[in-house]
Amino acid sequence: MRYEWTVLTVTTIGMLMFGINSRIVIVGLPQVAAALNADAEQAIWFTQAYMLASTAALFLVGRASDIFGRVKIYVAGFVIFTLGAAMTSLSSQPVQVILFRGLQGFGGGILSTVGVTMIVDATPPQKLGFFLGLNQSAFRLGAMLGLTLSGVLLAVLDWRALFYINVPIGIFGALWASKRLREVAEVEVGSPIDWGGFITITTAITAFLLALTFAAYGVAQQSTVCLLLVIFAVSLVAFVVHERRTKYPLFDLSLLRIREFAGGNIAQLLNAAAWGAVLLMLSLYLQLVVGLDPFDAGMRLIPFEVAYFVVGVISGRLSDRFGCLPFTTSGLAVTSLSLLLFSTMDAQTPYSLVLVYTLLFGVGMGIFASPNVSSIMGCVPPERKGIGSAFRNTMFNVGYVISLSLAVLLMSLTVPYGTLTQIITSLSPIAIDEADRMLFVEALQKTFLWLAVLNTVAIIPSVLRGKRRTTAEFNRLPGRNFGGVAEI
Repeated sequence: MRYEWTVLTVTTIGMLMFGINSRIVIVGLPQVAAALNADAEQAIWFTQAYMLASTAALFLVGRASDIFGRVKIYVAGFVIFTLGAAMTSLSSQPVQVILFRGLQGFGGGILSTVGVTMIVDATPPQKLGFFLGLNQSAFRLGAMLGLTLSGVLLAVLDWRALFYINVPIGIFGALWASKRLREVAEVEVGSPIDWGGFITITTAITAFLLALTFAAYGVAQQSTVCLLLVIFAVSLVAFVVHERRTKYPLFDLSLLRIREFAGGNIAQLLNAAAWGAVLLMLSLYLQLVVGLDPFDAGMRLIPFEVAYFVVGVISGRLSDRFGCLPFTTSGLAVTSLSLLLFSTMDAQTPYSLVLVYTLLFGVGMGIFASPNVSSIMGCVPPERKGIGSAFRNTMFNVGYVISLSLAVLLMSLTVPYGTLTQIITSLSPIAIDEADRMLFVEALQKTFLWLAVLNTVAIIPSVLRGKRRTTAEFNRLPGRNFGGVAEI
């Protein structure tokens, strides 16, 4: 077996587990919140903590994989993820779930970041889109399993099974990765880690995401939100100044001069901010408006994953042949159309229409995702693949967290926050007053509409990402010399 296929099989396990975990909590969120007597803020933090932890340290993870090697860091990610899942299943309070979900998220961030980097390292450029499409398909398969497993587990066991289901998969993945993987990338042995850069960028990202979360949930005074935004701005400026002066930067700012890298990441940030909360909103719609149980709600979301799965592989293969730009741009357009159609749904909408909208949503995301990742990673110099992947993953995670906070903020403009909490933590639509249900539907409609607008904006940087540079052209950027003459 060629080594690129070995890497794909190993990273598939990581993406499968990552996919299961990403969806299994979405369907079971009302049940977990009710079991732990959590309010809406704490319930959302069950997902927010995961995304925040998987985002804050990604720069360090990417740089560490460039210095110490991909394999060691990847195996460590499996161990951390599995430990976080086990500890979450043993939690007895909402705060404990939030903390251990954060640990699990850190491990998940390692798996998703370093896994993509290893595929890029081992795969010939002419096959990159196809291989990334297959890898993303593993995530989609895991997501489908998560949507079905959640309903089954909640029917026969309790909410803790949503988390300890990851433990045996994680143990197997760690053992398999340590046995089958070998280091093929040229690592920068002996290079120091830029701790100053890590502290400043982690502070900036954490402050920004906390400010968004607190603003969305109304759980902190306005002065606290403003203070966090000031900390974000100061830390970001300090990071840029520090990175320009240090000999071994955590993130090479010259990467942002590559239009394909910058444009692809901006498009991904905006797209993630638009779609990150959509499946959670659809799950709440199906359970609390339509009246389905968790299992049926999960089954109704599977068409999205199937469409994403099939179209993602095809789109990745075709983008290798015809280029990424036509697929990234058209994928964003189709996704915006599906979000616009979601904004027309109410309690009387036939499921046949919901199914069409859901399939269209999956098709749009499938067309966009793999070519966009291929576009971003394909233009990064080989010795910067680790940090390039970390930056890409950071942009996605930041957008995803923004989406969850933005959705709550937009819905709370229509539904009072206290009422929204009661609705989200309701286990049955029977417990929701009819007037509140109608108000909740209106809030969902308006939120879907604004998310459609946001996703449409992502088309602009996608179109303007420009032509891919060669390594020689990148070397001529001021202050950089990466070596090599082959086209990236």
